[in-house]
Amino acid sequence: MDIVNEILEKEQRKTEKYKPITVEKHLELEIDVGTLLASDTNDLDLKSLRSESERDLCLQSLARDNTQLLLNKIWELPTERIDEAIVVRLPTPKTVLPRSKPVPKPKPLTKWQEFAKAKGITKTKKDKLQWDEQLQKWVPLYGFKRTAAEKQKDWLIEVPQHVDPLTDMYEKKSSEKSEKVAKNELQRLKNIARAKKVKIPRVGLPVTSDKASATQLSTAAVLAKASTASLGKFQDKLPKEKEARGKGIHELIPGKERKRRAPIPTPQVEKENNLSLIDRILNKRPKIDMDKAVSKHINEEQIQRSEEKKSMKPPKGKRKAGAQTNFSAKKPKAGKGQRNPGKKTPGRKRR
Repeated sequence: MDIVNEILEKEQRKTEKYKPITVEKHLELEIDVGTLLASDTNDLDLKSLRSESERDLCLQSLARDNTQLLLNKIWELPTERIDEAIVVRLPTPKTVLPRSKPVPKPKPLTKWQEFAKAKGITKTKKDKLQWDEQLQKWVPLYGFKRTAAEKQKDWLIEVPQHVDPLTDMYEKKSSEKSEKVAKNELQRLKNIARAKKVKIPRVGLPVTSDKASATQLSTAAVLAKASTASLGKFQDKLPKEKEARGKGIHELIPGKERKRRAPIPTPQVEKENNLSLIDRILNKRPKIDMDKAVSKHINEEQIQRSEEKKSMKPPKGKRKAGAQTNFSAKKPKAGKGQRNPGKKTPGRKRR
């Protein structure tokens, strides 16, 4: 009987250690399986949370129960087996989570990837090494060891019959390789331009458009002005001329830098700025030039005295007889004209 009791006690301990998968709640949890989010709106046990001895156990049991409910919802979805593993495809999420940056867009396919997708060409994994019969060793398919192996093989290059016998075949081979590298680089740049939807002219053909756009003309005008020694500082502007704006213009003009936008001030900083501005306005006193003020006052006094003298002097023609004057009366002068001998003047009449 003792052995049976021991076995029963062990089983009971195991059952106490592993809790059941069924969890009972007063209010059902709001579960979004797409984002693996479970929101519990039930009341918390404040008594156990306030006591330091029971706080950790209460939080652990609460987290365990809510996680069990979330896993129960996940196992209700249809399952499938992939590479000896049971997986579940989550549905579309219902909760919209905030993001600091926009969702990254998928990388556009290159021209070769589009062609391979249309033709059904799949990428197969190739071996890194290949047996070379001439060198009698394993040679890598790429890398610096591959280049060294090619140099060992091509220690002697035969000149074809249709080629000039004085042609340097090593130089010709290196030029062909550089052309291939340049072609691959051009194709890479084309793929980038296609991804950013930038129009590029065809290779080997000039641009046939005779008319330029307004942005191109404004950019050309700004660059022409900035080509002077003063970087266009003393150049006159047209009546309705606008400065060219756009990406890449500031990089073409030396010494032209974009103005950085000031960061948005905090309420405390804005309050301090306003208080300092008010103090400057209230404490500002007008500057007085004493010499200029004294000279202005003296000038005003002189003008006032001259006006008083003019008002005291009587007008001409209305002076009283016998009034003393500061000036002496003079006899009017005779005319200085010549006498006309042909003109007869009557004499003085006698009585």
